[in-house]
Amino acid sequence: MQQKEKNNKFEYVYSAPTEAERKQIENIRKKYSNEPINSQDKMARLIKLDAKVKSSATIVALVLGIIGCLIFGLGLAMVLEWHITLWGIVLMAVGCLPMGIAYPMHNHYFEKGKKKYGDEILKLTEELLKK
Repeated sequence: MQQKEKNNKFEYVYSAPTEAERKQIENIRKKYSNEPINSQDKMARLIKLDAKVKSSATIVALVLGIIGCLIFGLGLAMVLEWHITLWGIVLMAVGCLPMGIAYPMHNHYFEKGKKKYGDEILKLTEELLKK
């Protein structure tokens, strides 16, 4: 609340947080309070855990695939543009390895994430479906 003096009259200006600011403040407050978790918080936690399991596996697979593709491309450029055939073929073979293991690594990290977060995800789904 601000106070302004105008010709010996006082004028008060009141400002309240907007609806978006209020929601953000409430979300921050919930992180630090010891109140029980409601169903909306459980749903948000469930979505976050599911995304974490999927995204960590996808990131690993993408990094391996991109690195392999770049190495393969360098080898291909060596063969086609620079006429360095032997080393180009070697680099293309080396680039095929990370590309080839990208999908199995995706599956491995996905299963690892399911083992790590699966119990909590199942518990949250049971709690949410009971209501």
